[in-house]
This record gives sequence, C-alpha cells and structure tokens, in this order.
Amino acid sequence: MQATTIGIDLAKTVFQIHGVDATGKIVITRQLRRSQLIAFFHKLSPCLVGIEACATAHHWARELMKLGRTVRLMPASYVKAYVKRCRRDLRSGDASKHAAYQRLASALGRDWSRRAARRRWIEITAHHRA
Repeated sequence: MQATTIGIDLAKTVFQIHGVDATGKIVITRQLRRSQLIAFFHKLSPCLVGIEACATAHHWARELMKLGRTVRLMPASYVKAYVKRCRRDLRSGDASKHAAYQRLASALGRDWSRRAARRRWIEITAHHRA
C-alpha cells in the first residue's frame, strides 16, 4: 500500500508521521528524527503532505516540494479542530493529515521570508530608537 496523504507533526528532534492510503486506511505511523525525514520521503511516491504551520514549517515544506511532494501548511487552529482528546504528537500528526484535505496555504519562498524578517527587524529597531 502507498500513502496518498501524510500528516507531519514537527517537533525539536522527533517528528511524528501519520499516513493513509486512498481508502483512508492507516499505512504509516512512525517517529523520525530530523536527519531521517528527507531520506524517508525519497523512498515514498509523490503524495499530499499536511504540516501544522510553525517556526520551521516553511523550511521543511520547501525541502519536501523539492522532492515533488504537494505540501499544505495549516494554522494550529485548523489542526486543533481534528485533535481528539489530549494533544500528543501522534494525534497531532493524524490531525494534520485530516486538516490537509480541508485547508491549504502555500509555503513561503526563502526570499520572502528574508524580506519579512528584515522588515520586522527594522520596525523593532526604529521603535527602540524613538
């Protein structure tokens, strides 16, 4: 069985992967370290990947798009609606997979991220000078 949709819960060191096939049957439930993520996706066929937007989500989205994956980023509020009971990494990965069907946002390019960070830095330093 091949996964058609994968939800990823990003964390500091361990990422939770939750994947389903076209019929909705769970085919992948794994924990991966940061260094294993790209190698894992090299082995898979192209699929839809849902990621909860966080500080490093755009970086990982760009890396996965280089591999030919369709990536959807969702705000935490969209993912939270699909979390059942308490929030754990496994459940959050499952919720990201569900939310990927419903909502989408594209990953921001590296140039846009740099310009936005520079603009925020200028606004902060100008406020402190005044």
